Amino acid sequence: MKILVADDDRELIEILAFTLQRAGFEVVRAMDGEQALTQFKAHQPALVLLDGMMPGLDGFQVCERLRAESAVPIIMLTVLEKEEEVLRAFELGADDYVTKPFSPKQLVARVKAALRRNGAHAPSALAIGDLQLDAERHEARRNDGVRIRLTPLEFRLLKILMANCGKVMDVEVLVEQVWGHKDHVGERQLLKGLVRRVREKVETDPSRPEYIKTVAGAGYVFSPRIGR
Repeated sequence: MKILVADDDRELIEILAFTLQRAGFEVVRAMDGEQALTQFKAHQPALVLLDGMMPGLDGFQVCERLRAESAVPIIMLTVLEKEEEVLRAFELGADDYVTKPFSPKQLVARVKAALRRNGAHAPSALAIGDLQLDAERHEARRNDGVRIRLTPLEFRLLKILMANCGKVMDVEVLVEQVWGHKDHVGERQLLKGLVRRVREKVETDPSRPEYIKTVAGAGYVFSPRIGR
């Protein structure tokens, strides 16, 4: 299974390559954004590790371009700890992020978790209210056939909530199911931002949601029947 590692730090690339290869992965290397896009098209990796601050096309721009054509899992590697930068990464379609410096073994664990989530068993189709979700095609549509464009992370959250329709999902449980771990700094705010973005795409009026409702002190519930 191929992993694309894109970073302008050659020493870090070699450390990550050694660690990933020991874990059984084949590593494709890129030193800048343009090379990352070229290597992605040539090798079609199962997952991409992107440095956020590469010269030329940075990791955020590469992430946006990759997401426009692929649902491949993307993990951002960044020295930036600002919440707005983390939110930007998720809004552009990243699945996860790791702040430098980090343990290579921890990163391998994140890689494996992302790959498990990407191939996790789920109902092949869900239909609730006027929303339809096709897990195999990775598509969400309304009953009138209009496609709802979601990033893989947004799709994953919607799938989890729809599969548990009517059940209040605890914030910590959702964080773990969406990202595969619970060690994000400010994880509640990250989930809140993700919920907001999904509401903006699936709700008629995001300020008065019919599908994804907040349950004060508990979490979130998907139930279009509540409040109608």
